[in-house]
Amino acid sequence: MATTHLKLISEHIEHDTDYLIEEDEKTGKKNYKIKGIFMQADIKNRNGRIYPMNILEKEVKRYSKDYIDQKRAFGELGHPDGPTVNLERASHMITSLTPDGNNFIGEAKILSTPMGMIVQSLMDEGAKLGVSSRGMGSLDQKNGANVVRNDFYLATAADIVADPSAPNAFVEGIFEGKEWIWNNGLIQEADVAEIKENIEENVRQNNSKAHALEFAKFLQKL
Repeated sequence: MATTHLKLISEHIEHDTDYLIEEDEKTGKKNYKIKGIFMQADIKNRNGRIYPMNILEKEVKRYSKDYIDQKRAFGELGHPDGPTVNLERASHMITSLTPDGNNFIGEAKILSTPMGMIVQSLMDEGAKLGVSSRGMGSLDQKNGANVVRNDFYLATAADIVADPSAPNAFVEGIFEGKEWIWNNGLIQEADVAEIKENIEENVRQNNSKAHALEFAKFLQKL
């Protein structure tokens, strides 16, 4: 069975994010939103990567249809270490993502979840927050830049980060030091997925010794 090995790619946008805090006159309840540039195309970013417009446009269209329009385009607070969104850490819901030249302007509603309440408190205190997109894909090296290929998959258009200047070494080492496998719609960390595949192959061949060794490796990964 063919599997695709992809890198986790995270990009922080170095532009100010606008805060929108609206208060309901009747209830006094505040509604918190953020708005700004969430993604950029055809520009070499500080991580040395370029997202071609046709690739980013196609993926944003899919993401908008499958997630934003279905009201399930969530993001997290902080720098997650995997490609999937953990609902327990969801802090906001992305409500729009529209093209504007080379930029994609996004808007997100801050949720009343535990992580969302932290974001609301930070906004009330005037903290400066940024956004960071998260996706998976492979890269081609061209003219001193890493160009994102057409297998790019957008996991979330925006996580909220409190450290806009997070060192590149941290992002590269944690996020991109791992490979992930896209296999029949399931996302798995590459080495764990390969061990699982080896176990299944040994079972098919009735190789009990090899099966035991692979299973031991699998347990060490848990």
